[in-house]
Amino acid sequence: MAGAVRLEPVDEANLESLLSVAAAEAEPSDVMPPVEAPAGWSHARREAFRNFHRASFDGLDGPSRTLMFAVCVGGEVVGMIRMTRCAAPGVVETGMWLGRSARGQGLGAAALRELLNTAAAAGMHSVVAETTPDNVGAVSVLRNCGAKLREEGGKVHAEISLDATPPAVG
Repeated sequence: MAGAVRLEPVDEANLESLLSVAAAEAEPSDVMPPVEAPAGWSHARREAFRNFHRASFDGLDGPSRTLMFAVCVGGEVVGMIRMTRCAAPGVVETGMWLGRSARGQGLGAAALRELLNTAAAAGMHSVVAETTPDNVGAVSVLRNCGAKLREEGGKVHAEISLDATPPAVG
């Protein structure tokens, strides 16, 4: 199933599908920055989710310096992966989330490989990420995609050199 992953830039056409997956299969804190709103997927939190994603519609050269992609499998949105320009030239930071039903199937690694190809095509030479040691799924995806990992201050820092390791496909 991992080979069927396709990335689509998040836009108005797929934003509601992304929100539906998030609300049904993830916690707000896993898929967006914290906001002042009632707990759970309240109306205010749903609007904040939409606004957070709309802020990236201008891509890497826009004000948010972020390009977000819906992770699609078999035509269905199952999560999101993004890349954000860092201060260092040629470096982007990534993060992703998948709905609960899409986890543990190799889809995260397939999505990251697709993102690495996209980042390389955009002229990037390095992709970095940060997670926590207890996020075993994220650590595994990063390791499987060739990241150099180091643990410091309760965080796992990852770096994937696009110059040294061409991203694997599939």
